Amino acid sequence: MAENDRLIYLISMGHLALRTHLHGLLAGEGVRLTVPQATVLFLLKERDGRMMSELGQMIGVDNSAMTGLIDRLEKAGFVRREAKREDRRVLLIRITPEGLEEASRAASVIRGVNERIQSGFEAEQIKAFRDVLVGILEQFKSKRIGREP
Repeated sequence: MAENDRLIYLISMGHLALRTHLHGLLAGEGVRLTVPQATVLFLLKERDGRMMSELGQMIGVDNSAMTGLIDRLEKAGFVRREAKREDRRVLLIRITPEGLEEASRAASVIRGVNERIQSGFEAEQIKAFRDVLVGILEQFKSKRIGREP
């Protein structure tokens, strides 16, 4: 099998190219977020008040990496930590109005990249590719968001 035919290689190189491209576009548009930081804000927009361990599990990073992400987001004013009423030892992460605004700016950039990726492909090709990616997530990620309709 030729090196370029290995799915792991292609997925890894595609991921690296996409992430590098997104970082450049976000910075070029003045968005003050990295892709992982934007992901955290998107998850908080979906459901605010998550615990750091839950967020870390969802994006596949360990506790120390998640703490660093939250520290940087908090320093920028995009999130705040809040003690849970029922158990003051538990810290919930809340998105701030500034975080909502920055997440919306990032979403606009990411939406454009998503549209560009899909251009030039038939709907059936996009669905097949999406099914492969969701299958990989289901096979290798224990607690991951499932299939979307």
